[in-house]
Amino acid sequence: MRPQKDRIVGFNPDVSYFKPRGIPMLDLEEVRLTVDELEALRLSDLLDFSHEEGGRHMGVSRATFGRILQKARHTVAEALIQGKAINIEGGHYQLTTVERIFECRACGRRWHAAPGTGRPEGCPQCGDTGFQRVRASEGLAPSGEDAPAP
Repeated sequence: MRPQKDRIVGFNPDVSYFKPRGIPMLDLEEVRLTVDELEALRLSDLLDFSHEEGGRHMGVSRATFGRILQKARHTVAEALIQGKAINIEGGHYQLTTVERIFECRACGRRWHAAPGTGRPEGCPQCGDTGFQRVRASEGLAPSGEDAPAP
């Protein structure tokens, strides 16, 4: 059997555990949802990506993306229907750290958006939807905080 290649993951989950309310941890069974399976759920079910788009984002084939997604959905369904806790950990993945910086054409504001969060809805300062991505080398203010463009 071939070793699995790392899948590209565009977001690091802040939450790593879910459990049914009112059931003590000692009485719970748990299922494991890997970080790459969670990423497939995020891309497909939250961001509405097709299997082809999702596979491209994760660096795998359309078919592999479909298999990852099917396993993730099965795991979540098992936890919800059978009242099990979900432990999010592990898997074969590589977290992408591509910095995304946008600049508003209307007000000149530059801001950072976390990888894997999709296209922003509008400028955080003026709300305008006319903005573009700029190279990380053009960057933000030296402090790393959002700042208007010079």
